Amino acid sequence: MISKVLFGKPYRTDAVTAPVPEAAEVARFRVTAGERALTFTCPLGPEDAVYGLGETMGPVNKRGGRYISFNTDTAEHEDTNPSLYASHNFLAVDGERPFGVFFDTPARVIFEIDYKRSGVIRVVCETGDLTLYQMESGSVQEMCRELLAAVGRCYLPPLWAFGYGQSRFGYATPEDFRRVADGHRLNGIPLDYICMDIDYMDGYRDFSFNKKHFPDIAAFVREMRGRGVRLVPIVDAGIKIEPGDPVYEEGIRNGYFCRNRDGGFFRAAVWPGMTHFPDFLNTKARAWFGGLYRFYTQAGIEGFWNDMNEPAIFYSEYSKGHGAGPLKFLLSLLPGKKRREKRARELLRDYKSFYHDMDGRRARHYDVHNLFGAMMTRATGEGLEKLLDHRYMLFSRSSYIGAGRYGGVWTGDNTSKWEHLRLNVRHMPSLNMCGFLFSGADTGGFNGNCTRELLLRWLAFSAFTPLMRNHTGKFTRAQEAYEFGDTEAFRRIIGLRYRLLPYIYSEYMKAALRSDLYIKPLTFVYPGTRDIEDQLLVGDSLMIAPVVEEGAVGRRVYLPEAMTLVRYDGEFHCQPVSAGWTEVKAAVEEVVFFIRRGKLLPVGKQIESTAEYDSEHLTLLGDGESYELYTDDGLTRACGEENIRVIKKI
Repeated sequence: MISKVLFGKPYRTDAVTAPVPEAAEVARFRVTAGERALTFTCPLGPEDAVYGLGETMGPVNKRGGRYISFNTDTAEHEDTNPSLYASHNFLAVDGERPFGVFFDTPARVIFEIDYKRSGVIRVVCETGDLTLYQMESGSVQEMCRELLAAVGRCYLPPLWAFGYGQSRFGYATPEDFRRVADGHRLNGIPLDYICMDIDYMDGYRDFSFNKKHFPDIAAFVREMRGRGVRLVPIVDAGIKIEPGDPVYEEGIRNGYFCRNRDGGFFRAAVWPGMTHFPDFLNTKARAWFGGLYRFYTQAGIEGFWNDMNEPAIFYSEYSKGHGAGPLKFLLSLLPGKKRREKRARELLRDYKSFYHDMDGRRARHYDVHNLFGAMMTRATGEGLEKLLDHRYMLFSRSSYIGAGRYGGVWTGDNTSKWEHLRLNVRHMPSLNMCGFLFSGADTGGFNGNCTRELLLRWLAFSAFTPLMRNHTGKFTRAQEAYEFGDTEAFRRIIGLRYRLLPYIYSEYMKAALRSDLYIKPLTFVYPGTRDIEDQLLVGDSLMIAPVVEEGAVGRRVYLPEAMTLVRYDGEFHCQPVSAGWTEVKAAVEEVVFFIRRGKLLPVGKQIESTAEYDSEHLTLLGDGESYELYTDDGLTRACGEENIRVIKKI
C-alpha cells in the first residue's frame, strides 16, 4: 500500500504520475523541523538491510553509509565521494516489517543509514518542501514494483538500442566513423551504433554539425545506415551565447533561459564557452528545446545521449569574478583535495546564483538542482515523441526518479579500473529499483587506459545490461574491440550479446510493461543471500556471477538451488550444478552464467547487427517447460502484453 504526506509547499517534480492517497501522518519516521530543513529519523533493527538510492557509491545494501543527493559532475567514483550525477531518493528496508520511502524533493538530501553504527536511518531534507511517499508491503521487491507502478511505465527503446555501441571522445570526421564501422565489420564484430561526442559540432554548439567535415549530414547518416550503423550524437545542456545563431536568438526572444539574481539571463561557461541554460523546469521552454531535435531527426537520426546536465559549469559570470577562467578551471581539475574543495565551493555559489520559472513559481536553482537533468531528459523525450512516429534511443548522465519514463541513463565518467567494473555490477540493481531499467556504464572505462583483460571481463558483464556501450576519453589508448590484437575473443563475447537478444529484449519489455525489475539482487528471490552482492538475477531465468578480479581464472559462486551452468566459448556448453558453493573456472575469453531451475533461456543465431534479428528460429536452453517470448517489430510504439507468446521446449 502506498500513501503520501505533504510538507510545506512541495515543488512539482512529476516523479509520480499515479494518484496516491494522502495519509494523516508519517508511519515509520519521527520528523524534526529545523530553521529550514526537515530531519527524518527511524530506528533500524540489528538485522535490517537497506536498499535503493540508485546511482550512489557503496554496496547494494546501503547500511553503514552516508550519501548525499546532489547531482555532481565528478569523475571521482570512489567510496569517499557521497554524490554522483543523479539523485534517486528511494529507500526500501528489508527486515521484520519491510517498508519503503521516497523523499520527493529536488533539493539537497543527506542520507545517513546506520552511519557510524548509530542504529538509525537519518535523512535530512535541506528544505521543508517535499512529498514523502511511504510503502508497506511483504517484501522489498514488491515495494519496488509499487514505486515503479506509481512513477509510470518505463521508457521503451527500439530493438536496435539493445545492440552493441562504440563511442570515443575524439571521433571528429566522417573518416573516423567509417574506420570504426569498417573495423568492426571486417573483423566480424557485431555493431549497431556509433556515438558522436562533441567533436562533431561546430564550435561545440548544440544543434550544429561542423560544416567542413559534415557538409551533408543527411547523406552521411544514409551512408552509415548502409553500413548497418546508426549515429547517436551527444547534446549538452547549454546553448552558446552567439548573436545571430537562430537557436540562441529564439531562446532570448522568448525568455526560455534561466535568469540570474538580477533578472538577466544567467551566463556560465561550458564546452562552447559562455552559454545560457534552457529553463527545463518551465513547460514552454521544455517544449521549445524538445522541438529543436528536429535538426537531427530530419537528417535521419533517431538516437541521442544527453550530457553535462547536472548542470556542469566550468565557471560562471559570478565565479569568474572570483578569479576563475579557462586557465584556472583547467588547473582546478588537477589532483588535489584543496583544488576540488575550491571548485565545489564555486559551483555551490553558481547554483545559488540563478533561477527558474516553474510555470509561475520562481525557484532558486540550488533548491531544485536535482531536477535539472531529469527535465532535460523529459524535454527531449517529449520532443521526440512528437518528431518521430516510432521509438527512439535516449540516455542521459544526470537524472531524478521519474526521468526513466523518457530515457535511460549511463553512469558517467568512470575509469578503466577493476573497482569501477565492480561498481558497475553494484549500480545495476539499485538503478532498476528506482525505475531506470535501460542503464549501463562506459564499458572498459572512460578515463585511463583499458587492458585487454579488463575490457573482455567488462564486456562479459555488459553483455547482460540493456545499454552496452564501449566509451572512452580523447587521450586514452584505443579501446575499440579490434585494437587489442587477436579479435576472436571479442567477436565471441560481443556476439554472445546478440545471441541473447531474444531473452534480453523479452525480459526488458516484460519488466517495463509490468512495472518490474530487469536486474535485481540475489536476495530479492533467495532469502539468506543478502551478503552476496556480486551475483545478480537478470530477468526471470538467469543468474550471473561476473569475474571482476584482475588475473582471476574463475571465481567462487553460490548457487541457492541447483542450476544449469552455461559456458559460452562460441558455443553453449551446459551442465547441471548442485546447490551450494562451487569453484567455477572462467577463462578470460569465455563467459559463464547460470539458468535457474525450471526456467528456459531462448538463444538465437549468430548475427552482426539487430537488422538480422530473428525471433522465430531459436534454441531453448535449460530444464524448464515454457517461456514467455516478447516479439514485436522492434520500432513502432505498438507495445503491450499482446506481443507475448508462450513457446515450449519440445
